[in-house]
Amino acid sequence: MTTDTQASGGKQTLEDLKDVMDGTASTGATGVPGTAGEQAVEVVLPEPKIDDLGRAYATGKRKNSIARVWIKPGNGKVTINGRDQEVYFARPVLRLIIRQPFEAAERVDSYDVVATVKGGGLSGQAGAVRHGISKSLTYYEPSLRAPLKAGGFMTRDSRVVERKKYGRKKARKSFQFSKR
Repeated sequence: MTTDTQASGGKQTLEDLKDVMDGTASTGATGVPGTAGEQAVEVVLPEPKIDDLGRAYATGKRKNSIARVWIKPGNGKVTINGRDQEVYFARPVLRLIIRQPFEAAERVDSYDVVATVKGGGLSGQAGAVRHGISKSLTYYEPSLRAPLKAGGFMTRDSRVVERKKYGRKKARKSFQFSKR
């Protein structure tokens, strides 16, 4: 590599970059080490954010709903606004939404969840709890961020209802046109 860069007037080529990325580049004229043993990069994960009671806390949002979620190791009990999830979310689809982050992280029935939810309807509240569970899982175990991010659970779903416009029946629907 040193002879190539010196012969080309000190310019590096794409092949040099490929060698550096592969870890096969040698020390150049500048003295920059490039051996494979010296390029071992350790990925440093952030510290877990756990409170004094051994819980991780996060806030989840969806539509007009806001969920405050605490998780701690347990047997998979989910409590929402003081009620069991089967009582609060009677529809199985909503319970499935809440379970998705645990399945993506392969931690089904590993954590107990306590959540308080305000605002919106049941669908938005289930989405807010899912978002909060995903965030709190990453606070408890930072290594779970990659599978949860790949599943799309870390991103807040920003879609909300479009506002009603002046002179219209709803957001886009108009009054019936009368020719006479």
